[in-house]
Amino acid sequence: MTTVERARELHGELVELRRALHREPELGLHLPRTQEKVLAALDGLPLEISTGRSLSSVTAVLRGTGGPGGAVLLRGDMDALPVQETSGAEYTSRIDGRMHACGHDLHTAGLVGAARLLCDRREQLKGDVVFMFQPGEEGFNGAGAMIEEGVLEAAGKPLDAAYAIHVAANLLPHGLLVSRPGTVLSACDELCVTVRGRGGHGSAPHLAQDPVPAVCEMVTALQTYTTRAFDAFDPVIVTVGRLSAGTQSNVIPDTATFEATVRSYSEANQARLRTGLPTLIRGIAQAHGLEVEVDFRTVYPVTVNTPDETGFALEAARELFGPDQVMVAPRPSSGSEDFSLVLQQVPGAMVMLGAIAPGGDPRTAPMNHAPSATFDDRVLTRQTALLADLATRRLADTAA
Repeated sequence: MTTVERARELHGELVELRRALHREPELGLHLPRTQEKVLAALDGLPLEISTGRSLSSVTAVLRGTGGPGGAVLLRGDMDALPVQETSGAEYTSRIDGRMHACGHDLHTAGLVGAARLLCDRREQLKGDVVFMFQPGEEGFNGAGAMIEEGVLEAAGKPLDAAYAIHVAANLLPHGLLVSRPGTVLSACDELCVTVRGRGGHGSAPHLAQDPVPAVCEMVTALQTYTTRAFDAFDPVIVTVGRLSAGTQSNVIPDTATFEATVRSYSEANQARLRTGLPTLIRGIAQAHGLEVEVDFRTVYPVTVNTPDETGFALEAARELFGPDQVMVAPRPSSGSEDFSLVLQQVPGAMVMLGAIAPGGDPRTAPMNHAPSATFDDRVLTRQTALLADLATRRLADTAA
């Protein structure tokens, strides 16, 4: 039986697991019900299982019996988002204000499927596989926490490669597997600014110190700075997603605040932004005679695929599913991922997988993180088969 055929056999069970996870989404680093479901799905398999001390992670190690060899890590993230679901799915979230809007329920179920498939073929594995079930990808540094707790040393030997698959609700046709060597996802930082002035009556701004015009100038200056200080072929993105000031039209507030997400595609630019943006903001505040607090928070670094491992992963996908089902991305994505922290220490690759719902148009379908985002269960077969095949092939190559 081929890898894809075996993955198809597991499909029904994995759909049940995925939908059970979808109905009960959990946020952040502490996912007790999700962890419980994963442990139940792995129960009885020949795995060395450990759980996190500071987070609800699950690390499972499969010892191959096909001969001595190296070790490969496969990762799936498990956390949801603080989003009110409006997808209309029959298995919609039962918890208000929470939703698996980024497809992590699929990632978790697909990784369980890969574990099941590889356990069936343990005697063919020339080495060990580490299954990394990770909470807290959505801004909580879950990968960093698991690394601190030793996930990269779980096999007791250096890792030869690490792989992850991320589904997409739009942009990609159903089932298409996409990646690229080098930078594949942007770095992510957050800029939080509070400008402090002196409130007063709107009819007499000269008797107050109005923080609102200064904040408006800052927001505009951020856009000018990013287009004039950085190479257009190594771009940066600054988007102000929250801005708050005042209570009514004729009152000058004491403070005004805004928060922005900052994306970049190189370590050099991320470092420049870390110093350049606060310097710009403080300069504008000083020009207005205002106090300012600037908090620049590094969230995740650039996700960089190892060229050799990317080529290896895409070639495996071509052999499994056909050359027309695989594409090399022409440019990086502006999304960000904490799998970047794994790839800083281990050669590997992240692959994107089109999971658009049946009949959907990739150009107009709701995107990941949208309340109406939907993902097609059928891609579980591709996730399971590709993850398992990558581990098997990579260990065989290492042992050769």
